[in-house]
Amino acid sequence: MSLTRHAMCAMMPRSSGLPGLADTDVDGYLRQLRREGAPLFRVGLWMGALIFALTPVLTLGIPLPSFILSRTQLELHASRIVDTDRYLLRQAVFLVRLNAGMCWGADANVRSHFNLKPYPTDPGTFRQS
Repeated sequence: MSLTRHAMCAMMPRSSGLPGLADTDVDGYLRQLRREGAPLFRVGLWMGALIFALTPVLTLGIPLPSFILSRTQLELHASRIVDTDRYLLRQAVFLVRLNAGMCWGADANVRSHFNLKPYPTDPGTFRQS
């Protein structure tokens, strides 16, 4: 879970005036995903996070995992990996970026920055078939 959290938070850092993903309940989101998400989806998310962690050698030419990079290097890596012309790498980290966006966009504080009402409480009716 911490590798996935790291990759997701790197995809959506704080910016001037907007909170980053680390300012939201990422751990709660990932716990819910672990309970309710399809196993293949969860494996894909974890694989995308692993690929994100191992590819700074391709995006920056630095043979270090992403969790050892400086903040500036991490932001550059995140920017380059989602914009790479290597289609398989870009698709591998797509699930990471997608989940980061869903978690960030559902946060009440983030929604208030866009004058949106918070989502209602989850009724807990999701069922896997």
